[in-house]
Amino acid sequence: MGFLGRFGDGLARTRDRFREQMNVLLDRGPDLDQAFWDGLEETLILADLGGETASGIVEELRDQAARKALPDAYAVLDLLKDQVAAQFSPYRPEVFEGERSVVLFVGINGAGKTTTCGKIAKQLHDEGRCVVLGSADTFRAAAIEQLEVWARRAQVEVCARQRGSDPASVCYDTIERAEQAGADTVLIDTAGRLHTSADLMRELSKVVGVVRRRSRVPVYTVLVIDATTGQNGLSQAREFNASLSLDGVIVTKLDGTARGGIALAVSRELGLPVLKLGVGEGLDDLKPFDAHEYAQALIGDFDERATA
Repeated sequence: MGFLGRFGDGLARTRDRFREQMNVLLDRGPDLDQAFWDGLEETLILADLGGETASGIVEELRDQAARKALPDAYAVLDLLKDQVAAQFSPYRPEVFEGERSVVLFVGINGAGKTTTCGKIAKQLHDEGRCVVLGSADTFRAAAIEQLEVWARRAQVEVCARQRGSDPASVCYDTIERAEQAGADTVLIDTAGRLHTSADLMRELSKVVGVVRRRSRVPVYTVLVIDATTGQNGLSQAREFNASLSLDGVIVTKLDGTARGGIALAVSRELGLPVLKLGVGEGLDDLKPFDAHEYAQALIGDFDERATA
């Protein structure tokens, strides 16, 4: 699969920018002085890892450099990928790989919820699972039709009502139909909500509450974030998590940003696992998450003998 793993091409813009900034820093010499540590922290912040995360990584690397008597900056950078990978919350396979589950996809408009929901349905169906989709986005024009297209592509059943219907009722009907069909997994697409609107968030919280009370199997609420929104994605995650007690995040459109560290910032600050990464528009570009592969694809190599 190559040394950059599954995320390499999708994170190329982030990696190239990161390397450019680090090469400028390394050009002044490999000494482990204060300028190097300040420059490393600044580079991590500019990659959208967030100030708190970047500071914590640099502090740990400084401690390791002192304890291990590391000779230069290249030796520190050899440890950077492992340190980045270690910041992620543990992956939760039960969300999409458990025996039974109901998954609600939440997020703001345009984050890619409907497409993500459809892609996962296709992937799970191809793995032999019985999937039922629920179209609880009853407000956005063409949202129902878009999910129905994905249902046909994935060869799975979809439950939908006419536009303007009560989303909680759609969720109820979807779970009921899934039980009748003996489905393994229920994937419910919800309407986009502005995280800054208290009324909309309360409404979404009621929908999630209905699903949790009705379902006889584990229910998971997953936030879909557009990576191109940068640190605003972290603000979204904070608000959605406070209202809904999220179980994980999916980060989309990583191929469209040069600041792809937002996945780490969200996972570390909120203690949420990253479940999948979207690194392109194709069906196969929604990848299962692996912390070490992500770190490698995000950072690349800085050894003069390596190419990234």
